[in-house]
Formats: sequence, structure tokens, C-alpha cells
Amino acid sequence: MSTETAGPEATAPPGPGSDQPRPSRFGLPTATALVVGSVIGTGVFGLPTALAAFGPISLVAFVLVSIGALALALTFGALSKRISGSGGPYVYARDAFGDFAGFLNAWCYWITAWAGNAAIVVALVGYVEVFVNTDHEVVWSIAIALAGLWIPALINLSGLRNMAVTQILSVVLKIVPLLFMATVGLVFVKSANFGPFNASGTSVWGAISAAGAIALFSYIGIETASVAAGRVRDPERNVSRATVFGTIGCAVVYILGTLTVFGTVPNAALRDTKAPFTDAANAIFGGQWAGQTIAIAAVVSGLGCLIGWTLIIGEMPMAAAKDNLFPKAFLRTRRDIPSFGIISSTVLASALVIVSYTNFEQVFTTLVLLSVFTAVVPYLFSAAAQLYWLLVRGRRAEWPHLVRDCTVSVLALVFAFWALAGSGYQAVYYGVICLLLGVPLYIWLKVSRDEYGEVRL
Repeated sequence: MSTETAGPEATAPPGPGSDQPRPSRFGLPTATALVVGSVIGTGVFGLPTALAAFGPISLVAFVLVSIGALALALTFGALSKRISGSGGPYVYARDAFGDFAGFLNAWCYWITAWAGNAAIVVALVGYVEVFVNTDHEVVWSIAIALAGLWIPALINLSGLRNMAVTQILSVVLKIVPLLFMATVGLVFVKSANFGPFNASGTSVWGAISAAGAIALFSYIGIETASVAAGRVRDPERNVSRATVFGTIGCAVVYILGTLTVFGTVPNAALRDTKAPFTDAANAIFGGQWAGQTIAIAAVVSGLGCLIGWTLIIGEMPMAAAKDNLFPKAFLRTRRDIPSFGIISSTVLASALVIVSYTNFEQVFTTLVLLSVFTAVVPYLFSAAAQLYWLLVRGRRAEWPHLVRDCTVSVLALVFAFWALAGSGYQAVYYGVICLLLGVPLYIWLKVSRDEYGEVRL
């Protein structure tokens, strides 16, 4: 019989010879809510606008991305059974390829987390401005965005119990209207609203690749249960289940929900709106009340997503800091929560939001593509780590199982390369700069250790 609990914080008794309590843990429901809550944020509410420039061909890209995301989910699930503890892509890469690969993954993923938070909060602002700052004045947009970043930070700093409860509540509140749009909304779809199948002006494959890179942003977060595996009860069983269940559920909601928006809002109007699901709801029901209801759900969804990701931006660097691959400051905690990681990363996200609103014309799309690039690097290394271990240690497994697992790993690896290529020159340019900025930090950390990796006293 399972003893899993949904959300409240449960502190295990201290281990033998230890004066410190074990980290607070949660069960399968909260782990799944963490995945769904981190994946489904305001990104899904803003993506139809970003994809409208490509036309309905982007739905093809969404299906391909969903298949690739499921391959990644299965890969993360398998890796979580092989290697326990928090850290996700960081610990997988370090275990398979050594310290430098582990550091690069931790560095990239950390950038993904706080840069992704900036993108999420920009989409959230679009839905808040359905009610206030309807003229989209930049100063007020920035103020709303900063509030959207710091409220989740304060909730996390108040303790794991509050994070878990608000995460589950926000998942429920966001899923209901999304499921409605993804089911009942399909009845109101009109083919005339879709516009040209390929509206990008590029080749079919070029449009699919570019749209796929943007669509991938909506799946960033499928690995969050593995990143926080050290806090999950019975992680060898629950992390993989939460990852796969959460990814499948998100895929269904995403594809059908985007189809509804494409079919209820004319393509020309969809390209200019900041709240596409609100416009879709208003088109279905008439008036403003339906759209405002969706806007409220989007705001709740965004805050819930930010609450989950705010925990992750502290967990990942803390796991690396324990191995002396990130500054020791990231080990600082408050109420068993990585306080320094959360505060410092939220400061960086706040700075990125301010820079983006004052320098980038397409704020959301630019931040999305940057986050996708830095996320794909850890995804690629994770798929490579799984394939490596299968080829090295899988010889003892039965051939049918080995072939199946290798096929999934190769699919995840190819998917990561495809997303990397589709993210575009600008994202690759900024992403590579962000990646290489970590090298001086690694050198600084390395000089305090000898060649065997032991810390100098």
C-alpha cells in the first residue's frame, strides 16, 4: 500500500549519526503537479501568437515536438532510476562524462531556469493587462512583471509546504479552463480562420523546424521531477511516473488547445494579440466575460508555473555546489529551501525582464528562443548519457529491451539536435555567449581543487 501524500511538507526523522533532519519530501501527486505546473505556465497561453506567423503548419511541428518530448520524458525516467538524488540533467551528465560536462549542464540549466522565468512572466503580463494597463505602457508592464517574479520567490522562501499546496491548487485551476478550450472549443473551429497552411514564406521543413523550436519552450520543465528527485518519496518509482504522466497530459492539452485558438481567431488578428486564449474564448461565447475568465486562469497558471520554477532555480545550482562545481553560496538555505539560489536567480530574471522590455521588439519570442537553446544542451547531454550507459552496461539486458531503450534514446538525441538547429541564429549567438561565460567560473572553481577533484584546505 502506498503511503504517498499529495502536498504537505513531511520531514523525515534524522538518519543514524546525523544531527540534521532529512530534506522535506513529497509523493507522486505533488511530483506530477510539479511537472505539469512547471510545464504548463503562461507559455501555452502565449504560444499561439508566436506560432501564428508560421500558420497551421506549426501544428505539425507541435505534434513532432510532443513525440520528441515524450522520448525525453522516458529518457529522464530511465536515468532517474539509475541515478538517485536531486540535480536531474546535471547529475546525469557528470556521472557519464565527468565534472566539466556536469558543470556545463548545471550552468546551462540554471540559465534556462531564470531566463525561462523571464519569458513566463512576460506572457503573464499580457494577460494581467487584459484588466489593467490596457495601453501596455512599458513602465507599468515592467512593474507587473517584477511583481510576478518576486511573489513566487517569497512563497518558496516561506517553506516547502506552501510551495506544494499552491502548486497543486494552481494546477487544478489552470487545467480546467484549458481542458474546456481543448475539448468543447473544438466545436467552434472554423477553417477560414486558419489562413495559409505555411504562412512563413520559407520551405516546409524550415517552417516546421523554426516553429518546433518555439513549441519546445512549452515542454521545458518535463525534467523538473528529476531535478528535485531528492525531495520525492520513493524517487526510483515516482520520478519516472510523474515525468511520463505529466508529459502525456500536457501534450494533449497543448495540441488541442492550440488547434482551438487557431480555428477561432483569424490568423491576422492572432499575430498581433497579447492574449490569444482570451480572444478565442471571446470569439466562442461573445462578449468579454469568457475571455476575462481565461485571462484569470492564465495569470494563476503563470504564477503556479513560476512557483515551481523558482524552486528549481535553487535546486540545480545547490546540487552542483555540493560537488564543488558551483559557488558555495548556493548551499545557503532557509527553512530547507535554497534561499541564495532563489534570490540571486530572481534578481537576474528581473534584470533580464527590464533589458528585454527596453531593447527587444519581440520580447516573448526572443526570451523563448534563448531559453530553448540553453535547455536543449542539458537535454542533449542527458540523452547522450542514457545512450552511453545502455551501450556500456546494457549488454546484460535482453536484446528486445535494449533495442527499444536505445531507439528511445536516439530519438531523444536527434530531437535535441533538431531543436538546437531550429532555435535560430540569434538564439544560438546569445546562447553560445551565455554558455561560454561559464568557462571562467569553472576555471575559478577548478583552481581551488587539485587534479583529482579534491578541495584544497
